[in-house]
Amino acid sequence: MFPKAAISALLVLAALPLAARTRPHYGETLRVEIAGDPWQRPNGIARRLVLDGLTQIGDDGDIRPALATSWTSENADHRWQFRLRPGVHFHDGSALASTTIAASLMASCMASCPWQAVRALGTSIVFTSDTPMPHLPQLLAGDEFLVSKPQTAESDGGTGPFQVSGFTNGILTLAASDSYWEGRPFVDAIEIHTRRPTSDQWLDLSGGRADLVEVPAENIRQAQQQHFNVLASAPVEVLALELSNTGALANPNLRAAMAYAVDRNALANVIFQKQGKASAALLPQNISGFAFLFPAERDLNKAHELRGGITAPLLTLQADSSGTFQLAAQRIALNLREAGFNVQVVGPGTKTPDMRLRIFRVGGADAAADLSQIAFATGQPIQAGGADLSAAYGAERELLDRKTLIPLVHLPCAYALSSRVRDLQLHYDGTLALDGASVEAAK
Repeated sequence: MFPKAAISALLVLAALPLAARTRPHYGETLRVEIAGDPWQRPNGIARRLVLDGLTQIGDDGDIRPALATSWTSENADHRWQFRLRPGVHFHDGSALASTTIAASLMASCMASCPWQAVRALGTSIVFTSDTPMPHLPQLLAGDEFLVSKPQTAESDGGTGPFQVSGFTNGILTLAASDSYWEGRPFVDAIEIHTRRPTSDQWLDLSGGRADLVEVPAENIRQAQQQHFNVLASAPVEVLALELSNTGALANPNLRAAMAYAVDRNALANVIFQKQGKASAALLPQNISGFAFLFPAERDLNKAHELRGGITAPLLTLQADSSGTFQLAAQRIALNLREAGFNVQVVGPGTKTPDMRLRIFRVGGADAAADLSQIAFATGQPIQAGGADLSAAYGAERELLDRKTLIPLVHLPCAYALSSRVRDLQLHYDGTLALDGASVEAAK
């Protein structure tokens, strides 16, 4: 298994050519361009700049305090108490209160929460459940549970390092919060230019009109060939096929046949240009150490055997409308047709598809906690107790044995940045640490 300290070191080294030239200083505006919506759940770039969670993932992948300074569990992890950081205020000046946090967390997941009840208790938040919640601190570090002030716009009710100062012509402007509890960010402001195609982002970076742009995994080599300064993570995203276990796919043998029918190597090598790792495991090898135990080779004969001559009706495969994911979905549909399935690729607006092509973000130091997060995201909770590898392997085996998730490819997160940017690093989970970056003044 790749040690987490080594992964952190690689991320730091990747940034050194840009960071070592000058000391960070305050001021300037960081210009960021993205293809999507900055507020899109769960991983919109603006969310972690404006909002905080009770906990957060540290640079080493471990869980560390955020709005909560400490936490304890009782009754075999059936009850957790998180003690709140004093003196924190929302951007509108109102004090952060335990009742506000409880209301925000209740609204964040409604009926599908990993807990049964959450309530304010003085300056603490208490979670209770009839089933153990061993990984609750890790789950609360996820973007799903960032705290926002109820009855206000998400952009106006945060406690994060930046606050919203405007949105005009597709440009979201964030201003540094002078009173942020972890200290003021270095840059004065961040401009996020939204819904920009990758080609336009790269032109703006080359022309000096952008400081930070996205590099899809399949374009990493191309960006390097264009001599961009590329900052890339270890594999922290899992591309997987989520299958319904009702209707046309109620038969588990049909779902198992699909896992043998997909050609993961073709996805990794052709669609993602050898920048992804084909895998039948949910967790990447660098995180779990046991991904190699799940064979990823295609076996079309086994797929036909498991299908057993059953002819399923037309199946729908939902995929994001972006070009790469549509290509991946079409390749998967072709694989499944070769195994005797009739599959149609549909867009994101389709209700109740039979299959969905999904991305899951992982990257904590606790493999079992990462699996619990995937299970929660798919509405299939598991009891992944303990932080040892045997518990994590058992949890992954339990999830895969349900035959509703087919892991396909593990992908890195990558960005390209201008020579003005200093000290920008990636968190252990591949997210940008923009609050620690600085920008040189234009010459």
